[in-house]
Amino acid sequence: MKIGDVLTWERTFTEEDILQFAEISGDKGRHHLEKNENGQLMVHGLLTASIGTKIGGDMNYIARTMNNEFLRPVYTGDTIKCEITITDIVKEVGFSRYSLQLAYFNQKGKEVLIGTSQGIIRE
Repeated sequence: MKIGDVLTWERTFTEEDILQFAEISGDKGRHHLEKNENGQLMVHGLLTASIGTKIGGDMNYIARTMNNEFLRPVYTGDTIKCEITITDIVKEVGFSRYSLQLAYFNQKGKEVLIGTSQGIIRE
C-alpha cells in the first residue's frame, strides 16, 4: 500500500442489521426502532461507520484514533459506499503509522459521513 491508494467497500443496511446492532450496543433510541413515514429505520451512526472497519480489517490496520462527522442520516435499504484514502505512511521499527481520510456516500452520491483515522500496521 502507498500514499494515495483508495480502498472501498459498500453494503446495504437491513432492518435485521439495525435490530442486532441495537441489542449489541444497547442503543435503543426510538429513531432506530420506530419506522419513519417511509417504513424505514434509521441506521446507527457507528454501524454506518463500521463499513470502514471492514476495510481496516482487510489491511490488518489497528486504529488508534477515529474522528467522524455524521452529515446526513442513513436508513434501511440505503447502500453506503466507504472510500478510504491513505494520506500518510511513516515507517517505524516493526510497524508503519498510517493516516487515513474517510468518506461515505449513499446510493445517490451524497456524503453521509466523513472522517479521519490514525493507526498502525505491524510488519
